[in-house]
Amino acid sequence: MNNPGELIIEPKNGEPANACVFILHGLGADGHDFEPLVPALSAVEGANIRFIMPHAPRLPVTINGGMVMPAWYDILAMDLGRRVDEPQLKTSAERIKGLVEEQIDQGIDSRRIIMAGFSQGGAVAYQAALTCPAPLGGLLAMSTYFATADSIRPSEANRALPIEVHHGSFDPIVPENLGKAGYERVKAMGYPARYRSYSMAHALCPQQVGDIGTWLSERLT
Repeated sequence: MNNPGELIIEPKNGEPANACVFILHGLGADGHDFEPLVPALSAVEGANIRFIMPHAPRLPVTINGGMVMPAWYDILAMDLGRRVDEPQLKTSAERIKGLVEEQIDQGIDSRRIIMAGFSQGGAVAYQAALTCPAPLGGLLAMSTYFATADSIRPSEANRALPIEVHHGSFDPIVPENLGKAGYERVKAMGYPARYRSYSMAHALCPQQVGDIGTWLSERLT
């Protein structure tokens, strides 16, 4: 798969970054999709956050009639468990893990690196965060599903990774039961996880953005 790069937003106060938040967008979007959230999520005391929003490559997507669009992996069927191209998903996760390694090489403590993803990006975030060889600060899974739950080989370094799972109760794209199933799976695997449901569709809402800001403060202050 090609590498279309990423959107990088440095701390607005001009200070060197001492924390990093990755946000992986959903199908058909790009890294700019979550750019408007940055001001609301930057106000964490003591944290100069660098936001990195990678762009997915353009791929033909089977469920959309083979149309080429930004996608982390192909979705083969919209069945109950979301049949996906796992090798493509894992290739995307390896790319994200490479970006994490770059941040560590630049002096960011891995425990101050947060992995977040929305929808398709959330499935990649699950895989990337739970298999990362360096201990991360947290995983935020938004309106998504744990696509590689049956094949993942978790890293021992992240066995205690705090996981926050958010989902809309009226989501017509990724039904809430898939989000809950991912949460139940990581709980069963022993991860400290919390689930939050919001009265929304396949989106974000103001209350959720506030909760994300509070969670980032818990992780990075």
